[in-house]
Amino acid sequence: MLCADLISVFWKDKNGRPRKALANLEDISLSGMCLQVDAPVPRETLLRIAHPKSRFEARVRYCVFRDTGYYLGVEFQPGFRWSQRRFRPKHLLDPRDLLTLSPKGNDKRRAGSRRVQ
Repeated sequence: MLCADLISVFWKDKNGRPRKALANLEDISLSGMCLQVDAPVPRETLLRIAHPKSRFEARVRYCVFRDTGYYLGVEFQPGFRWSQRRFRPKHLLDPRDLLTLSPKGNDKRRAGSRRVQ
């Protein structure tokens, strides 16, 4: 799901010092999310993620620099699966809702009709 929201991210650096960043949430799935941050975070770092309605942990699986910042691919810790009931980003879009099944426009689906539970 494509989305946009600001969330707080906490971790400890390699020297054990606490770190904090404000991250832009780029996309989310049942098992992880992509975050954009201003500084790199090493692979395998355990993150605590906080949003006003939810708190959870995730592990960094990749960190790459692209144009305007560092993109972190993070995997939720075992036992946590995302759902809209647990945490709904401010802006959320299922890209499948942009597709039509028929070139004649006979598709009855409307944007926002799919729901991830």
